[in-house]
Amino acid sequence: MKTPMTKRGAELLRSELQRLKTVERPANSAAIGEARAHGDLSENAEYHAARERAGFIEGRISELEAKLANAQVIDPKLVDADGRCVFGATVDVEDEAGEKSTWQIVGEDEADIKKGRIFVSSPIARALIGKESGERVEVQTPGGVKRYEIIDVRYE
Repeated sequence: MKTPMTKRGAELLRSELQRLKTVERPANSAAIGEARAHGDLSENAEYHAARERAGFIEGRISELEAKLANAQVIDPKLVDADGRCVFGATVDVEDEAGEKSTWQIVGEDEADIKKGRIFVSSPIARALIGKESGERVEVQTPGGVKRYEIIDVRYE
């Protein structure tokens, strides 16, 4: 199954993958070589730490390669959603107290509520999907029901 991801999210994963392969992996290999040169490996903490780090790096490389292979990259600028909230859309909302928020609906790896990026499967995103400017939505949150009015929907 393909996993939706914005173009920006895919670029971030590719950048991390490149860094792991070209910087982290070679540096860790050098650290393993240096630790081996210190002799007895059974009591060599640096060697064991470097081997553990190597396992982490290889695991993360595999994870990133799999995510990118299964990604359905969506460029929000190319979305023709006719003003409706869809994956990748940036949505301006206002709650009942008049507090305004802006969220972009993104994939799991990109979600960061502090940066205004909400996971497409989150309750807020699920409530917004398919709606357009002027519509109101209700979202069940741990603190109770929150109501929002959609002010604007953009694809940036």
